[in-house]
Amino acid sequence: MPDPATSLLVVSAHAADFVWRAGGAIALYAQAGARVTVACLSYGERGESARLWRAGKDLDEIRRIRHAEAEKAAGILGAELRAFDAGDYPLRETDELLDQLVQLYREVQPAFVLTHTERDPYNGDHATAFRLATTARVLAQAPGVRPGEQVIGAPPVFCFEPHQTEVCDFRPDLLLDITAVWERKWQAMQAMVGQEHLWNYYADVAARRGVQLGRNSAANLGQRTQTKGEAYQRVYPQVAHEFN
Repeated sequence: MPDPATSLLVVSAHAADFVWRAGGAIALYAQAGARVTVACLSYGERGESARLWRAGKDLDEIRRIRHAEAEKAAGILGAELRAFDAGDYPLRETDELLDQLVQLYREVQPAFVLTHTERDPYNGDHATAFRLATTARVLAQAPGVRPGEQVIGAPPVFCFEPHQTEVCDFRPDLLLDITAVWERKWQAMQAMVGQEHLWNYYADVAARRGVQLGRNSAANLGQRTQTKGEAYQRVYPQVAHEFN
């Protein structure tokens, strides 16, 4: 079980990204009593809300709807949502946004961080979120950045699975068993009403990763039915005292 004293930070480019890609991890850690904070950089109001635009909603209304959806999903998963409302398409890497992230890192003192892949030719906002997440991590370690604040250690960073893995150079080196909290993730996905077309897509991804999880587990999870999984890729080397 996850350590209940753990603090987990998820840096999400848009309102729904953390749900599809890391909802299981969030629910697992929150269920164990850990503090989970989701930094939602934008609502995806321009680029990921086509259904709402077609329904005749205006920009401000779409922002409100997307915030409500993200807040509901985070609540189902057990996370605290921090919405930055930085805009999307494009999400811009500004000094102000970077400084806000540094402050958040130092506030929550994460044991590890989940975010997007470094490369995503289909959505530049995701690559921007990666740069912001990793740059803020480095700056938050430096005593000379915002002197007087408590710095962080060196939390591992894991990239969650992108929508199209192959073109993003995503090679998972960690498969997370989310079977115990799958129903909670499914409920959170259904809270994202504006992107209903992705519900079954990400349910299928979880099922496929569940099969792979079973085939790669020494615990013989392959004998278990309906296993669900999420895939992650490390950014930095693992530090260990033994092979595991």
